Amino acid sequence: MILILRILALALLALASAGQAAPNDRGPLVLAAASMQEAMTAAADAWSAKGHARPVLSFAGSSALARQIRAGAPADLFLSADEEWMTDVERGGFVVRGTRANVAGNRLILITQSSKPVRLRIGRGMAIGRALGHGRIAMANPDAVPAGKYGKAALIALGVWPQVRNRIARGENVRTALALVERGETPLGIVYATDARAARNVTVVGAFPSGSHPPIRYPIARLTASRNRDAEGFRRFLLSAAGKAILVRYGFTTLR
Repeated sequence: MILILRILALALLALASAGQAAPNDRGPLVLAAASMQEAMTAAADAWSAKGHARPVLSFAGSSALARQIRAGAPADLFLSADEEWMTDVERGGFVVRGTRANVAGNRLILITQSSKPVRLRIGRGMAIGRALGHGRIAMANPDAVPAGKYGKAALIALGVWPQVRNRIARGENVRTALALVERGETPLGIVYATDARAARNVTVVGAFPSGSHPPIRYPIARLTASRNRDAEGFRRFLLSAAGKAILVRYGFTTLR
């Protein structure tokens, strides 16, 4: 409900300014995965510095954003943290044909609070249950949110899911999971490498093997609801060498 109201507010703001500015004077509304906050803010600043209207950014879990698009959210671009939710939106007829493309990748890591670090070597059969003590492990919702789904897949692949499946502190997105570890509410958490770079009070325990979970890819696409003529230009900017360089600066990986 909060996300619905937030998107509606952005739409009303755009409509309210319609009499004062031409469509090209208003930046496109971009629905982006929560893990993209710092990188997308920098990209929007760089685009604006070129003389364009600054894009309006709205961040949440990819699953929540996909549901809002299906419900008719008046957005221009969707940047998902996994391919499944983009495919879900695409199959619903909400993606402009030919505009879907993968823009970046990421790595999945295990984190702990810097002031109370937990030491654990990531590998098959690792004693993660013992490392948690009486605590829980913070994850984005493993049933819906990409970071959580990747995390669950990795724990299953390493044979340790039974140790933690009843000890999960679920977040609505990956940044919620990150905050739980930052505040010391959980001793361990599973997030993206880029999230750890943006945090102040967390330490990386280790990275999950890339083969333990599906490849982490961030697809972007223009939405059929888009009416902003700058949306396609910003999409192409993110896919350009300059746009990708910004994402790499914030820890995202390039795709082959």
